[in-house]
Amino acid sequence: MTSEITLFVNPTAGRGRGARAAQPAASALRDAGFSVRTVLGEDAVDALRRAREAVAAGTGALIAVGGDGMMSLALQAVAGTGTPLGVVAVGTGNDFARALGLPIRDPAAAGRLAAAALKAGTEREIDLGRVGERWFGSVLASGFDSRVNDRGNRMRWVGGRFKYDLAILAELAAFRPIPYRIRLDGGPVREIEATLIAVGNGSTYGGGMRICADAVMDDGLFDVTVVGDCSRSTLLKVFPKVYKGTHLGHPDVTVHRVASIELAAAGVTAYADGEPLGALPLTATCVPGAVRVLSP
Repeated sequence: MTSEITLFVNPTAGRGRGARAAQPAASALRDAGFSVRTVLGEDAVDALRRAREAVAAGTGALIAVGGDGMMSLALQAVAGTGTPLGVVAVGTGNDFARALGLPIRDPAAAGRLAAAALKAGTEREIDLGRVGERWFGSVLASGFDSRVNDRGNRMRWVGGRFKYDLAILAELAAFRPIPYRIRLDGGPVREIEATLIAVGNGSTYGGGMRICADAVMDDGLFDVTVVGDCSRSTLLKVFPKVYKGTHLGHPDVTVHRVASIELAAAGVTAYADGEPLGALPLTATCVPGAVRVLSP
């Protein structure tokens, strides 16, 4: 184990919490005897380039400070490399940290945990999803939920959670079931109409919505949640249950456990870990043990 580690920081995460969180996290790591180098980057592309350079140079760990977007960026740098990933979750959603049972919005505690894990050599190997060259740790969303994201991202005149509440209302007003073509584990192509299809390596998205409530991050499989062709009134009844995961018992909801899925639908953008992934069609594959995460 090298004593030099890299702090990978998004200074704008959580309305500035990223910048404020870097200092207590770094202090906890230095107090434990580690030399800490901070990587910021001028933008996401530059930050990822710098993170990859640190990994290639043999940094002892990449400690990501920020929200799920920053965790997603860090995964692109460490997946498949053997370099462990530390998580200091200080963003808005923090679903990656939540699924792993790691501290949320407590950077000092997260820094101490990462330091203790590095010293003890306690790392958890977890699976990641992969679409082309892109890795994801939590959930790939497509359908109603991704259209809410699309609309919310276009609402420049309003911010915060309220923006997405408005986007949900607007998408409900325009709601229509989506014709999908799906293929599970290389089987036959199935044509279905669905409200949304979520591919879960982790269990939650959107800051704790348990869309793939039973997903396990080290079982080598996705949990694919399909909310079928349901009415607007049914969707209004089912959607609030997502926060507790009880929607999985609804007759219009089915779950498939697969190692790969092909998704196709016209006019649908996929999001992974809350970040735009691109328009369907796509193929997502679960890659076992793709990353080592510092954990108790």
